[in-house]
Amino acid sequence: MIGIVMFFVALFALLLGFPVAFTFGGIALIFGVWAEGLDMFAFMPYRIQSIMENTVLMAVPLFVFMGLVLQKTRLAEQLLESMGRLFGGVRGGIAISTVLVGALLAASTGVVGASVVAMGLISLPVMLKYNYDKGLACGTICASGTLGQIIPPSIVLILLGDVLGVPVGDLFQAALWPGFVLVGAYILYILIYAKLNPDAAQPIERDASVSRSKEVFEALKAVVPPLALIVVVLGSIFAGIATPTESAALGGFGAIVLAVMYRAFSWNMIYQAAKETVKVTAMVFAILLGATAFSMAFTYTGGDYLVEEWMMALPGEKWGFLIITMLVILILGFFIDFVEICFIIVPILAPVAEMMGINMTWFAILIAMNLQTSFLTPPFGFSLFYLKGVAPAGVTTRDIYRGVMPFIAIQIAVLASILVFPGFYGMG
Repeated sequence: MIGIVMFFVALFALLLGFPVAFTFGGIALIFGVWAEGLDMFAFMPYRIQSIMENTVLMAVPLFVFMGLVLQKTRLAEQLLESMGRLFGGVRGGIAISTVLVGALLAASTGVVGASVVAMGLISLPVMLKYNYDKGLACGTICASGTLGQIIPPSIVLILLGDVLGVPVGDLFQAALWPGFVLVGAYILYILIYAKLNPDAAQPIERDASVSRSKEVFEALKAVVPPLALIVVVLGSIFAGIATPTESAALGGFGAIVLAVMYRAFSWNMIYQAAKETVKVTAMVFAILLGATAFSMAFTYTGGDYLVEEWMMALPGEKWGFLIITMLVILILGFFIDFVEICFIIVPILAPVAEMMGINMTWFAILIAMNLQTSFLTPPFGFSLFYLKGVAPAGVTTRDIYRGVMPFIAIQIAVLASILVFPGFYGMG
């Protein structure tokens, strides 16, 4: 039972606000020495070396750098302005354009915080100006900003691919269809909401001095460059021309080219993007090292066998395991970050999933969709904090919480559809 006690002590420490990497590493050291002595960690240097030499994980800093460079080119601003004009005449059009821009930002930058903040600063004031329901406006922005968790190239998918031993390129391909379904579900909800509540999502009167063809041209001019980068990055992976790590490097170079095109390039911008990339990467790898020590101690103390026995004894066998797993990850997502779930919870569950003959690509997509929901769930959903930080004074935390609830329900419904109808998504 030492491993199980260690797990719950770690969760309690995280809830108290202790740093994640040091919590996992420190608790692993205390319980490991208590159970087996210092000899347990004799192979730890070799594990650290294998992590540092892992070419799949090299894609993480490269994709983060790509996203940060694009964030600093004012890409989001140009996309929102042009798409807003294009769809503004439709009831709920600004919210629809926000979802579409969120999907494009997800596939090009993948930085959730940057997407939510940019759309919160630009799109939210416009929606409020045209008397949009505050809940609808806030929920749309938060949900659209989290699309980067499932739409490739996604950092979550890279981490899950490494943990589960699934090729990242396969995960990127498998995630495309669920991502499109989720975007479509968001838009359908907005259209239905606007139809049932006409005053909550009013259209914008078109500027008669600007022709429709010019609006379409301006929208295409804003969309085509990032879309071309997405096609190059993902296309090179799907065609087998490049590995995810190589395509990430290509994406970083392409982001610099776009910065030059948008006249936003400067050496200071590259320096700032590189510095922030180092911070994010250091955080991810510090957590990974702490999680490696934790999983080592958890395994040596027999915690994995207890989990395996309990999971194998669940009623419903494979389906019982999948439903319980999804519920556990969903509940944990209310309190802890996706990185900790990827490195601590998933390695415990993966061997059981393999023993039950579950398709690991399907399992990874289910987890990724579930982890996306964790960005929206109160009280610690990061998207909620990002939006509250930039929202106008009239927008309350209650408005944001109320607004995200329907989108959480939509995400859970899409997750359930992937679980029940994997063949529809080409998995299972």
